[in-house]
Amino acid sequence: MANNYKNSKVDLTTTNATVLYTAPAATTAIIKSILVSEDSGNADTLTVTLTAGTAVTSLFKVKAVAANATVEFLTQPLVVMESEILKVTAATANRLHVTASYLEVS
Repeated sequence: MANNYKNSKVDLTTTNATVLYTAPAATTAIIKSILVSEDSGNADTLTVTLTAGTAVTSLFKVKAVAANATVEFLTQPLVVMESEILKVTAATANRLHVTASYLEVS
């Protein structure tokens, strides 16, 4: 059983749902942190979803991020199972950066 600490980063340049992380085959991930940084000087919102096959679960729906602020979205670890996809969607393009820190167990 291997344990690998990693992170994934995205700059949300569109308002489309953007993949932040996909759990590889035969792997479970423990997401320890989802940091969101707003860098345009304008408040914005972010939606975070977890997709498993055709099922989409909303984790954070239109969560506010203040102008020039960084927000930690998680207060507890989030388990992402094999092939599940963590996606983020910005209300406005070119304002938000998202970083997820996680442990992959395979």
